[in-house]
Amino acid sequence: MSAELSEIGLYGLAIMGQNFALNMAEKGFKVSVCNRSPAKVDATVARAKAENIATLVGHKEPKDFIASLSKPRKVVLLVMAGKPVDDTIKLLSEFMEEGDIIVDGGNEWYPNSIRRSKELEPKKILFVGMGISGGEEGARNGPSLMPGGPKSAYDALHPILERSAAQVEGSACVTYCGEIGSGNYVKMVHNGIEYGDMQLIAEAYQIMKAIVGLSNDVMSARFAEWNKGELKSYLIEITADILKKKDDMKGEGYVIDKIKDCTGMKGTGMWTVKEAAEQAVPAPTIAAALDARFLSGRKEEREVAATILKGPTEVPSVSHEQILEDLQAALYAAKICSYAQGLCLIKAASDAEGWNVDLSECCRIWRGGCIIRSGQLDHMRAAFSKDAGLKNLMIDADFAAGLNQRHCQWRRIVTLCIASGIPCPAFCASLNYFDSYRTANLPANLTQAQRDFFGGHTFERIDMEGSHHCQWSESHKDIGDVKERTAGNIGS
Repeated sequence: MSAELSEIGLYGLAIMGQNFALNMAEKGFKVSVCNRSPAKVDATVARAKAENIATLVGHKEPKDFIASLSKPRKVVLLVMAGKPVDDTIKLLSEFMEEGDIIVDGGNEWYPNSIRRSKELEPKKILFVGMGISGGEEGARNGPSLMPGGPKSAYDALHPILERSAAQVEGSACVTYCGEIGSGNYVKMVHNGIEYGDMQLIAEAYQIMKAIVGLSNDVMSARFAEWNKGELKSYLIEITADILKKKDDMKGEGYVIDKIKDCTGMKGTGMWTVKEAAEQAVPAPTIAAALDARFLSGRKEEREVAATILKGPTEVPSVSHEQILEDLQAALYAAKICSYAQGLCLIKAASDAEGWNVDLSECCRIWRGGCIIRSGQLDHMRAAFSKDAGLKNLMIDADFAAGLNQRHCQWRRIVTLCIASGIPCPAFCASLNYFDSYRTANLPANLTQAQRDFFGGHTFERIDMEGSHHCQWSESHKDIGDVKERTAGNIGS
């Protein structure tokens, strides 16, 4: 490699792009940067100089930027998802050649990555869709990286990605997820799990505040204590920090109490729920978290409803310490359900697309850098390493024992919330998921009978092979004949 040429380029210098470029350069790689706005190039170069990073160079023209890279040229894009990615690929690929590699590091809907890969095939430019988790801090200091694309492209990128990723116990938080689309999918599900985890923590906060009546400082201390044990995770850690943060803008109170209760979103949670439906994989914790965000956005409606709709006037009297003990157990159990649902979804999509995603590797690379990093991920990794065909995390012997030990406390928390009129959609959805999955005989036989009654959809029997249709009543006979002639297209 010529000493004048850079080993990798990064296009898109908003804060994530700046931070990831500086991260790679700090690890000893020569990095070229470029941006649609030349001012961002200047700002990034100045920042590198201020941080004593000498291996980052700026370019203001796309042609010069591409020419500055050693072959095969490797370019990471960190621009807004959607059309900006297409526009950037069109702009840069004009100057690229066979064997060069483009990596999209944004949160992208995975079919878009598959499409872009095919569009680049005539030029024989390799395309990688790579999930990057960890936010601004992770991008700068070491994120969790989830690349999917041609294996040859990953092999060429690996030395840079391995050194730039978060490091946990000497292991880099990066792995080859599979063919194109797989990296985007794993990152999408990561974000879906994140939705569920955040909602569960928010519900725990509401229980502490509205039922137990704890102050922000006491809640902060409790979350900090939990972060030393089985609930140890990044989200629990930052929750403790958030709750104790004083309002230094106005000089009184706490920031948390001044924030409007309307949650934003960027779409990955919605994609996860949509994909769960497409793959016929239940993801009720994640769906409940998404619904909670939708409901939070209806602030004005909720304020009106609060003056009209009434809740319980008497609430159960329970020891506050008992509630907090139960809450810790319930939060652990419900969080396991969120991970279980997400990992089941990745497995279903991997099987359908032929990606061969390794779930134990997903758990390994999520241990550092990313938002859902948790002390339990080591145990999850071990579960899937021990049994690659594990159908659901909940039935691993160790996790099953933990859930079985805590389910009564979990039920007490859900019951307490319902009796107190405190919403707990994610806790409740997780418990229903647990109970449904452990129930050998669900009432779906009645649902299927109803479908056959009004739609002639047929049903399977437990004592006979094949599909069957029943004449449910004399008045149903003619209707049934019509339905059979229309191939069961009536109803749901």
